[in-house]
Amino acid sequence: MDFEYHINRHREQVSKGLKLARNVLVIVLIALFLEVFLFNINHYRSSGYETISLDDELTFTETKGESYRITAANHLFEIHDLNKEVKNIHIEFDQAQPAQVVPIQINFTDSAHESYFYDTEFTAGIPLVDVSTNNWQSQYIYLETTGYVDDLRIDFGDSETLYPLVLKSLTINAPEPFFFNNLRFMLVLGVLLLIYCFRPKSAIYRIFIVKHERKAKAGIIATMLVEIALVSSFILMGSNLVGVATSSYNSGSWDGKSPVTFFEVGGDNAQQYAELAKSMTRGELYLEEEPPEWLVKMDNPYDKSARDEFQKATGEEPLFDVAYYDSHYYVYFGVLPVRIFYLPFYLVTGANFPTAIGVLICCILFIAGCTALLHRFARFHFKRVSLGLFLLLQIPLIFCSGMLYLAKFPTFYSLPIIMALALVVWGLYFWMRGRTSKRAGKWYLAGSLCMALVVACRPQFLVFSLLAFPLFWRKFITSRYITTRKGMREFACLVLPYVVVALAVMAYNYARFGSPTNFGANYNLTLNDMTQRGTVFGRFFPALFAYFLQTPSTDATFHWLLPTPFDTTYIGQTVKEVTFGGIFLCLPVLWVLFFSKRLLSFRIRQHETRTVAGVILLMIIAGFAVALLDAQMAGILQRYYADFTFLFLAAVVLLCFIANEAIDHRSATYKVCQHVLMALVAISLFYSMLMCFVPETGWLSEAYPWAYHNLVEMVVFWS
Repeated sequence: MDFEYHINRHREQVSKGLKLARNVLVIVLIALFLEVFLFNINHYRSSGYETISLDDELTFTETKGESYRITAANHLFEIHDLNKEVKNIHIEFDQAQPAQVVPIQINFTDSAHESYFYDTEFTAGIPLVDVSTNNWQSQYIYLETTGYVDDLRIDFGDSETLYPLVLKSLTINAPEPFFFNNLRFMLVLGVLLLIYCFRPKSAIYRIFIVKHERKAKAGIIATMLVEIALVSSFILMGSNLVGVATSSYNSGSWDGKSPVTFFEVGGDNAQQYAELAKSMTRGELYLEEEPPEWLVKMDNPYDKSARDEFQKATGEEPLFDVAYYDSHYYVYFGVLPVRIFYLPFYLVTGANFPTAIGVLICCILFIAGCTALLHRFARFHFKRVSLGLFLLLQIPLIFCSGMLYLAKFPTFYSLPIIMALALVVWGLYFWMRGRTSKRAGKWYLAGSLCMALVVACRPQFLVFSLLAFPLFWRKFITSRYITTRKGMREFACLVLPYVVVALAVMAYNYARFGSPTNFGANYNLTLNDMTQRGTVFGRFFPALFAYFLQTPSTDATFHWLLPTPFDTTYIGQTVKEVTFGGIFLCLPVLWVLFFSKRLLSFRIRQHETRTVAGVILLMIIAGFAVALLDAQMAGILQRYYADFTFLFLAAVVLLCFIANEAIDHRSATYKVCQHVLMALVAISLFYSMLMCFVPETGWLSEAYPWAYHNLVEMVVFWS
């Protein structure tokens, strides 16, 4: 019987393996079909075209090698009486010239237009077409004409174009070559595999965190490694702010000798942390650079308009976005990144630590900490969380938290925020480990140290420490465990790191500003006078709208997502950078919060303890508090979303775990909820992904527009 059982078991496993292999092969074939046929649709639509050269009509300066030189004085091509059907235009630039994106304005007359047509009140004319000099796909421009084209005009470039442009040929009705884009194929394959893995009937919903621990951990670790690889690729390949060069990476900045060259990026203002590290080696806490004499003599150096007038008059430029106090510049950002990264790195290498690498390290720690913390809750507080549900919630918890936007701009502005996020998730994890450990003290000590250190990164994150009340109240207070000798030792382990870190930070603040509680943010030389900012009730409403309720702005062209407009009736100065909508409308996975009351009532009825319910309520309240605090202290900025979005997402995860316990998995309600949750997660992830590719000042799209245009061409395959 045992032999028969093993034989049947083996056959069943082989059958499942073959079925899985077959399904994966089908998915690969679908991705291959899409790449070969759909994404190469322009190749097939143009394969029968008969090419007509317009080189003889070019009036540009001819250069050696039968090329044409387009200059600022001569950049307009126009041909009359063409009398031909024009389906596309092929503008072939010389690949040897410097890479740039050239805006090209095309106009034509055809059977429906006797003259060139432009934008009117009710119609849109022909839009500008961006063509990259080093991307041949963008050089095929498809026109939507009516009948025969009579006149054709092409205007190469604008006031920002770097002339001369070298043109090899100009043709119409040119067949476009076939091109297999490996990156696009892999991305599509990845998306299809993701859909297959998370389909409602997938086996991952039958693997449970508690019951199938080994399989579940393998799936979780594999997913985490993929997430780390994606974030690492996004930072290292997608940013112009990495500051690291080798013979094969950022080779233009490589010194040609060292295995790795570190170079400064982002301008002088971006070196604050590095300069503070150098100052610390000299035993100083202020930056070495001396302020201009006029700044020292100003009655109010924090008045931006007054500083601008002095700067124009003297030509001496002060530092921006630094704390200024008692004739010295200080860094008001949290000091922990300096002590962890910049100071040791400078002492060892004598070079400035590359900030983007610090952001990457903290992103990896955040991903790992989120995963470990979520696994802890799923395993010890819930009975039947499946691997499918776990991953379906873990992925948006990480990628919708604001981490991706911090990775998009891996600067010293982002570093203290992502470091604080990494610290709090690990701090909470260590606390949770301590709750089930016989030697809880060491876990409490590690957790409280992480939680306390956020004050030296981003003080707003101290609100996470309030979670200690629901986590430890019952153990230490209700059961009076704190009155025992062991309880007192464990409680001391919880409190002591806060005392030590607080004393260290207060001493640091006092040494700089003569006050143990002043971090220096109010002495910031920024757009407004922070010493007079205060707390104004009228700022709350614009912040609530922008952070939570504003609808996203969209467009019909890739990248589809646009910065949101911002108008307010607040009669005063509002500090506002580009944002992309409120989280309750842009991250629909947060709509689960609207069912909080019903789900928490179920949890309270089913369990004697109120730990999870208390954690959820506190996170929701703290999320609103931090958002409003940010608006009062500094303003409305997209990177500040990372201060509070994680709190709401974590609450959603726990609520979904509760709902999973409450609903019968065989019922129609469960299937509906499963489909709805998948849709909400997919939309939330899609929004977060789009935000990563919106062109912004200081990002890849501005520093290397031709590289960004290659991405556009990969997505907009039909144009």
